[in-house]
Amino acid sequence: MHKILIIDKADSSRKRLAKFLARNKYETVEAADGKGAEEILRKTPVDLVCSDFTLPDYEGVDMIRKIKILQPHTPVIIIASYSNIRSAVQALKKGASEYITKPLNPEELLNAIEDAISKTEDPKEKPVNSKKQSPQFITGRSQPSQQVEKHIKLIATTDMSVLILGETGTGKEYVAKSIHHQSKRNKAPFIAIDCGALPENLAASELFGHKKGAFTGAIEDKKGCFELADGGTLFLDEIGNLSYDNQVKLLRVLQDQKVRRMGATKGKKVNVRVIAATNDNLEETINNGEFREDIYYRLNEFKIELAPLRKRRDDIPLFIDHFINESNKRLSKEVRSITPRAMKLLKTHSWDGNLRELKNVIKRAVLFAQDQFIDVSELPPELKPDHFSKKEVSVIFPNGLPATLKQVTAEAEKSAIIETLKLTDNNKSKTAQRLGIDRKTLYNKLSQYNIS
Repeated sequence: MHKILIIDKADSSRKRLAKFLARNKYETVEAADGKGAEEILRKTPVDLVCSDFTLPDYEGVDMIRKIKILQPHTPVIIIASYSNIRSAVQALKKGASEYITKPLNPEELLNAIEDAISKTEDPKEKPVNSKKQSPQFITGRSQPSQQVEKHIKLIATTDMSVLILGETGTGKEYVAKSIHHQSKRNKAPFIAIDCGALPENLAASELFGHKKGAFTGAIEDKKGCFELADGGTLFLDEIGNLSYDNQVKLLRVLQDQKVRRMGATKGKKVNVRVIAATNDNLEETINNGEFREDIYYRLNEFKIELAPLRKRRDDIPLFIDHFINESNKRLSKEVRSITPRAMKLLKTHSWDGNLRELKNVIKRAVLFAQDQFIDVSELPPELKPDHFSKKEVSVIFPNGLPATLKQVTAEAEKSAIIETLKLTDNNKSKTAQRLGIDRKTLYNKLSQYNIS
């Protein structure tokens, strides 16, 4: 029976979730805060952690760091409000497996738990023939997406290193897999590792392996990712999070194509193609002394940049159809499509979490759908225009009555900006978009009306 740690400050929420998981054959342990969770994790191995994003003593990202130090391979699912979507995306960068938005739907959470645990039980992707592999996402029809596909086909037949740049959730791992599956290495392993989720003290062991007795806890020999990927492709996600010391070790492997396990006296020759990815500005981190310039040029033999979803809106209907079909299979539903008004709403959303956020929204909508079509009612409230339009914008004047039409306009404009800022959690880009103005105009208005 798998054991799950539930971290939530609300006693009633923990108890309800624990009862639900017990009915689904999971054993649970509970903690009301981060310190309580730490005590459990130091003594008790768990198969998964399910944590509220906001705890009395820790924010979600800090909690993930603690979990990954104490139990590095344990998957973490974050529960966050939809207004905290950007924070949830940051949690994914730091090693969370998935995030679920509130109000919590138990079946959605159960699906995410099963996914996360199944991946840890079979962590290495099996070598596959690219012709038989069906991709996780489909090719978009927008100009940026078509350009990426051209680059994939161009570079796949070579052995050049590739650096993939893009925001979290734009599909960097999918691009890496596509390169591998279209290459001559497609019958050999594709190994992916998230450098952002690796505690510094274990990163070298995960990447390069270790010999028995190399350090406390090394009870047997272990192959690292380079040996596991021999003959195939190694995907290093969030490469910018690798510590400086491990960057030095990585450079040596890239130069010599030889890997030496921790505690070993001899190295082993490996034949590995490296594809790296990051959402950081590596040139900036180089200038700050946080990333080695020589590694950057080793990895950047060919660069692919992925545009965020908000800059390729023509792709949204294709991805929605794909995610509906995918969710139907997973949830045993028969949703056919999405209504025009719901589609219009999704095409105008900012999608800070990119494809990952869209996938989660569609999966949740399929789960809630009562018939064969997803309508606005199945979408999160924060995506709906009436979430703002139904709010009354109050215009208040010091003397009780407006003196001029100009004053009326100014006060209404100021109130609209303040209300929209509240609605978007002070996201300036989203506020400008909802108000139908550009960011420069918004900043001028903020200064004009002295809105902090």
